[in-house]
Amino acid sequence: MHRDRCRLTATVAIIGVSLVAANALAQSRKYDPGASDAEIRIGQTMPYSGPASAISVIGKLQAAYFRMINDRGGINGRKIKLISYDDAATPSKTVEQIRKLVEGDEVLFTFQTPGSASNIAVQKYLNDHHVPQLFVGGRSTRFEDPVDFPWTMGFAPNLRTEIRIYVRFILDNYPDARIGLLYQNDESGKDYLAGLKDGLGAKAALMLTSEAPYEMTDPTIDSQVVRLKAAGVNVLIDMAAPKFAAQAIRKTAELGWKPLHLLGVGSSSIDAVLAPAGLDNAKGLISASSFKEAADPTWADDAGMRKWTAFMASYYPEGDRKSIFTTYGYSAAELLVQVLQQCGDDLSRDNVMRQAANLKSVKLDLLLPGLSINTSRSDYRVVKEFRMMRFTGERWEPFGPMVAD
Repeated sequence: MHRDRCRLTATVAIIGVSLVAANALAQSRKYDPGASDAEIRIGQTMPYSGPASAISVIGKLQAAYFRMINDRGGINGRKIKLISYDDAATPSKTVEQIRKLVEGDEVLFTFQTPGSASNIAVQKYLNDHHVPQLFVGGRSTRFEDPVDFPWTMGFAPNLRTEIRIYVRFILDNYPDARIGLLYQNDESGKDYLAGLKDGLGAKAALMLTSEAPYEMTDPTIDSQVVRLKAAGVNVLIDMAAPKFAAQAIRKTAELGWKPLHLLGVGSSSIDAVLAPAGLDNAKGLISASSFKEAADPTWADDAGMRKWTAFMASYYPEGDRKSIFTTYGYSAAELLVQVLQQCGDDLSRDNVMRQAANLKSVKLDLLLPGLSINTSRSDYRVVKEFRMMRFTGERWEPFGPMVAD
């Protein structure tokens, strides 16, 4: 009987310890809507239709990337569920779909919705509801403002940083340039224009010869290109969206006009922009990037590029190997996985944002050598540097040192 009592006491003690341990484990796990022991739900909108549909490659690739992560066991045992809706790059549609993601699907946070106008349209809503708006696919300076928008963080260098880097290149190499700016007539375009004037400083009145805004609904931008040529522009800064950038490259060639042509990062995709414009027409274009160029043989034996190539072969074989959208989308998804790993078992929205603002010397597979990601509560800039590159007619070829604003 004594032995039975001892066994009973030991069993009760084990049960008690197990309950305490289970309770402690449960208390260490923190979940907000969209997170559980089994799943992390995240949401985004993409322009799967409409004039900006070329960008939707980003969403397709990221869905494939998260499938790969899930096949490997997920993040700390949890599978990622990406819910991606079409917004046709229309801000009013973005608002509708983001509200559906937050209030209907109850996602933990939003991720990589493209376009400055679309993200601005939902920024206040997401910040008011304390829903992280992570690694925004727009490049306005307001996506790097932890004071006014603590729940929003961008990814690529902002628009003003990019254009001021082009300005530095122009001032160093073409000090007598007559500059023309082609841009979309929205918040992004105004950022480009402001950055150009800031970069030129007192020389803006002399060097900025012509401005040519266009509307997203315009069928073509032929008239804007003709106007820039007529104004005597010899350095064209082309910050148009992909569809219109291709038109500008093609129309410039048709006119026999050969300015120094600088092309915005967002429209530097070979297959989505340069090929439709004509690769011969695109030869000599200058742009910039923070990422390794997949078509550049320099990276053929690079470890990070080999990982990307293996991923593309296994999970996104139909994807364009020459598109900047595939390398960009891969890098943003890779960084998100790093944030979620840092979150551990605290998948509250506050901790997601805290970890996004606590990235230290993070190196991504496709970032250029020497670059790493560092963020803090006072610094929401993620990728901060560029390297200039020139199109050879077949691939982008980098040149010069790494540059930052």
